[in-house]
Amino acid sequence: MYKIVEKRKLNDNVVLVKVDAPFIARKVLPGQFVIFRIDEQGERVPVTVADYDREKGTITLIVQTVGRSTIMLGEMKEGESLQDVVGPLGIPTELDNPQRVCVIGGGVGCAIAYPQAKALYTAGVQVDVIAGFRSKDIVILEEEMKAVSQHYYVMTDDGSYGEKGLVTQKLQQLLDEGVQYDTVIAIGPIPMMKFVSLTTKPANIKTIVSLNPIMIDGTGMCGGCRVTVGGETKFACVDGPDFDGHLVDFDELMRRNAVNKTQETHDREHCRLRGANNG
Repeated sequence: MYKIVEKRKLNDNVVLVKVDAPFIARKVLPGQFVIFRIDEQGERVPVTVADYDREKGTITLIVQTVGRSTIMLGEMKEGESLQDVVGPLGIPTELDNPQRVCVIGGGVGCAIAYPQAKALYTAGVQVDVIAGFRSKDIVILEEEMKAVSQHYYVMTDDGSYGEKGLVTQKLQQLLDEGVQYDTVIAIGPIPMMKFVSLTTKPANIKTIVSLNPIMIDGTGMCGGCRVTVGGETKFACVDGPDFDGHLVDFDELMRRNAVNKTQETHDREHCRLRGANNG
């Protein structure tokens, strides 16, 4: 059993859960993920580790409550325990000693982008962060991101906070102003990662995208995380989750990802009804 030592809401649909998992905390690196189960009947859910403390033996998970298990996790309290947490899994993010990196997070993708920015900043790399959200009320990890970057830019679709516009518009503006990046890391919704990759391609900037959103069982057995990269079939959970954004077939990914929306809607309604009946 893995005890929840801290839990807090970052916004209405995103929760932060800090779990006592010393063996995982000792080994995990940025870009890797774990699989958790709520209970013995629970499904296996892969989640990227948002942060870790090797001394305290804790790992931090940040999840969006969109499916049955993540909704149940959001309802758990400090002191309660998860049945299983397995990891670390996946290949850590690999970078070739960059001098300046732009880390781009979209929505809850900022939770995955944060450990990347933190590791780079700690290593002495100049880090710029561009964080994108629909509106001010769902902004997460602002202070944490500011602490691990030289420049932090927040973009909102409606202009309610930071600058109005898309992360790609800010990235293009910086490139037009002459800022030179060795690497761009983009983590968030699949369309966002696609257009970040299209923005950096003309300048031939190395672009890493994290395909965590398409992982299901975390072992490659189900095939749900299948992705075409450079014309070859890869599996996000065993070959990634990081890939070269200029080689990923994003259109294929978006078509497949749309299949999950119906189930997510069903799970949200089911959990609301269950909560109402228990209230």
